[in-house]
Amino acid sequence: MAQLTYRDAVARGIAQEMARDEDVVFLGEDIAKAGGVFKATVGLLEQFGPLRVRDTPISEQAILGAAMGAAMTGLKPIAEIMFADFIAVCYDYIANEFPKSRYMTNGQVKCPLVVRVGNGGGARFGAQHSQSIENWVMQFPGLKVVAPSSPVDIVGLMAAAVRDPDPVIFIEHKSLYATTGEVPDGEIVDTLGTAKILRTGSDCTLIALGMMVPRALAAAERLQAEEGISCEVVDVRSLVPLDTQTILGSVARTHRVFTIEENPRVLGWGAEIVSIIADEAFYDLDGPPVRITTPNIPLPASDILEDLAIPSVGRIFETVLRSMRS
Repeated sequence: MAQLTYRDAVARGIAQEMARDEDVVFLGEDIAKAGGVFKATVGLLEQFGPLRVRDTPISEQAILGAAMGAAMTGLKPIAEIMFADFIAVCYDYIANEFPKSRYMTNGQVKCPLVVRVGNGGGARFGAQHSQSIENWVMQFPGLKVVAPSSPVDIVGLMAAAVRDPDPVIFIEHKSLYATTGEVPDGEIVDTLGTAKILRTGSDCTLIALGMMVPRALAAAERLQAEEGISCEVVDVRSLVPLDTQTILGSVARTHRVFTIEENPRVLGWGAEIVSIIADEAFYDLDGPPVRITTPNIPLPASDILEDLAIPSVGRIFETVLRSMRS
């Protein structure tokens, strides 16, 4: 058992799959010699060499175009888009090419690739480098979307993503890179489409993703300690496929639900989950589902304003308390 940072877990997860399968290749801006702009790929060039770990020009379209061509001809590429926001530059690949290739060729052409992105706010990068883009990518049939919140999930879900026959968007939160967690020794392989219950509770369910997971856990601890409210915390982990069984099972036990999402409120992932709960678990609810979100605004670079915009432990605590007491 090792204590790893989230960023070191990224390198370990990629290395595990590259060591296992020589068809796995890795490309992106500054991922080789520099070890990644967030230092999440340090050592991979030295371990696997420049043929399999390749720095690219500053062109997101070129990165994803090369990755798609490699995938269609038998390789299993991992491509990094440095900031999730830059997916907008190559949206045609994300929306039209990757998810549709297998369907439009009747299964003759597969596209087994992983696109890693540095996602989310809290690091003072401003409106064009801080967006939470889960709702950008989960809307396209044919794409799979995962967002690990812990080092062990990084390694296990990276393995699942690389081994999957379909394209996977692998969302890493920039503000989690320095966090740490225990990671078992040896090979770790997780399963796409599985949520985790990180804390059991009886009064309400908090459903979170990415950086909102540790904040939901901290708010749950405070609600229990100060107000006696028992919160169950569900880490969604995978948006596509979505583990509705775990989510609906939790709602059936607690009868109250809160989604905690860094997405802007309009069309956030929590809206989809709330709609599923309304369709399939309406009579299990003792009160309306509540969405705790970032407002529908460009994220400010100001530290004070950014912290006000993104759901905090304090805002989660206050919103849950107010709703449960009303």
